[in-house]
Amino acid sequence: MKFRNWFLLILLFLATGINAQIKNPVKFKFTINDLGNNQYEAVLNATMEKGWHIYSKDLPEDTGIPTEYKVSGKNIELIGKFTEVGKKHEEFSEAFGGTIVFYSNTAGFKQKFKLKDPAKPADVTSEITYQTCDDRVCLAPNTLEFNQKVTPKGVTEAATPEETTEPVKDSVKTVETVTENPTKTEVTVAETSVLDPKQLKIETLDFKNPLTDCGTATTKVEENYWTYLFLGFIGGLIALLTPCVFPMIPLTVSFFTKGSKDKAKGKRDALIYGFFILLIFILLSIPFHIIDGIAGNIFNEISTSVWLNIAFFIIFIFFAGSFFGYYDITLPSSIANKSSKAEEAGGIIGIFFMALTLVIVSFSCTGPILGSLLGSAVTGSSNVPMLLTFALAGFGLAWAIVFGLLALFPQALQSLPKSGGWMNTVKVVLGFVELALALKFLSKADLVSKTFFLKRELFIAIWIIVALGLALYLFGLIKFPHDDKKPKISITRKILGALGIGFVIYLIQGLIPSDRPKLQLLSGILPPLNVSYFHDEKDGILGMHPEHDFFKAIELAKKENKPILIDFTGYGCENCRKMEEFVWSEADILPILQNDIVLASLYVDDKEELPEDQKTKIDLGEGQIKKVKTIGDRWSLFQQVNFNNNSQPHYVLITPDGKVINTPVSGYMPKEDFKKFLECGVNYFKKNK
Repeated sequence: MKFRNWFLLILLFLATGINAQIKNPVKFKFTINDLGNNQYEAVLNATMEKGWHIYSKDLPEDTGIPTEYKVSGKNIELIGKFTEVGKKHEEFSEAFGGTIVFYSNTAGFKQKFKLKDPAKPADVTSEITYQTCDDRVCLAPNTLEFNQKVTPKGVTEAATPEETTEPVKDSVKTVETVTENPTKTEVTVAETSVLDPKQLKIETLDFKNPLTDCGTATTKVEENYWTYLFLGFIGGLIALLTPCVFPMIPLTVSFFTKGSKDKAKGKRDALIYGFFILLIFILLSIPFHIIDGIAGNIFNEISTSVWLNIAFFIIFIFFAGSFFGYYDITLPSSIANKSSKAEEAGGIIGIFFMALTLVIVSFSCTGPILGSLLGSAVTGSSNVPMLLTFALAGFGLAWAIVFGLLALFPQALQSLPKSGGWMNTVKVVLGFVELALALKFLSKADLVSKTFFLKRELFIAIWIIVALGLALYLFGLIKFPHDDKKPKISITRKILGALGIGFVIYLIQGLIPSDRPKLQLLSGILPPLNVSYFHDEKDGILGMHPEHDFFKAIELAKKENKPILIDFTGYGCENCRKMEEFVWSEADILPILQNDIVLASLYVDDKEELPEDQKTKIDLGEGQIKKVKTIGDRWSLFQQVNFNNNSQPHYVLITPDGKVINTPVSGYMPKEDFKKFLECGVNYFKKNK
């Protein structure tokens, strides 16, 4: 047997004490139910830690790793195909350019079968192949095996003849004990290979003692509700500048500060008024929490529905027409009239209805802005209700602060600009923004349906037209219904117009074919790089052609005297694709990858099978058996044994002689973190080679 063919297997027995870096967020329980009439059901229930999910068997091609569940045994006959149970989620993936289908929290897999000979027991083997991911990393695909005996009523186990299994020549025997607690999982090997590891003279890579450490640990990326609070706050400030709201600011504040004999009470009422504005906007998010409770996957369905994304596209176009001044979007006048009449109740109740009236009558300007926040949240996250709550809270907070501060300092009213044509300019500018955002929904519908009509370059070309139209409007060359016949082009409009022209110039570079992706500021908005008129699968990754065999990478690194970047990745790893497109492609990252290192991309989900004499099984205890039968299993084992980690993406810099240079990093991370990691290792290698 070749030296390197045994390399990865022997490493398993040279390593002990695999710590909590080896993530195991999914627990399984295998049971067999007796359905009667010689029918049984093999049930494998999965319980996932919060934030983790496993993919469905119905996962589309070219995305993640679909779950496979197999039941086998000599005395059993399967009935139909296996089924899944649980709350299925569907979500559009920007990285994959398609819809992913997955389960979170819990999932179940069932397979019915019957005994060929009801008078004999049967040993039933249940095997599942699955991949686990969260928002930051994906773990290597895993194959587990569970065994249980079925003994029909009235039949003794003695009726089953004993079976013996001949060991495969040069096979590896392992007996492992798994001890778990909330902070640590240890795997200790009780019996090692029949071969002598010392004869192979293989030195295990030392993860615990890197040659240097530059403090390159990454920060976990979590759902950022504060980002939506900030976006909502900015949207609220913009809405205040529209013709529906701005003229009401001095009138309302003056009502409280001048219309009351008690000035202190007037200011207090104004602050209460601002609080009620904030409360009303927060209350607007409650229906979405109720909807989510009734139909938990409705927002995922909205996000991945072709027709609903097209509907959003049409709605945003409709919003744009309203901002351009061709028509107004208003709530029924009866609603405003009833709210206005309720103001007469006086006291705190009257103030509440004053705030409600403001929100209602300003809807023609605020509606499209709120609609944009809704569309962004619904199609951009799995926790839509909370994001909407934060976004609407930010929107209301902006209004509450402005009204509250002006009530406390009414003299500031004099410094506010006077109402005029500039407010209509704000609306029209927002109209162009709505047009640009509308295209995003059309693109998503195109990607989900896999029609791929709206290529990246076509998307950019349309945005160029929109940006050019905005610039021409700001320069006074285009007019809309509510614009002055002879508008005065202010310095502000000229500056914004110049910025619009600059944005057009920036967009144009995206139309030019290049080995490096352009328009990084728009990553996640534009169609993926592979949805392009110029894309060719033979181009590799950003023009690079990484090695997919660790040993070949070692040989090349020795020849070129460069460090090796081991990229533990996967074909179905969404975060790996995000790193490649959004981080690797950066102008200060790509040259390092192209010139200073040897890239070894090891796919832990490679399904090509290993030769028979290299396949093995690892007993994990509790009836779970880990099977090592593919190239992906090999690299996954290599990662776990040497680097105490099983997540992807995972990056390790090593010297050509196999020494870890600096602390490895995992998951999708900001560019600066990855750059620091690369520069730390590369600079150390150059100084010490």
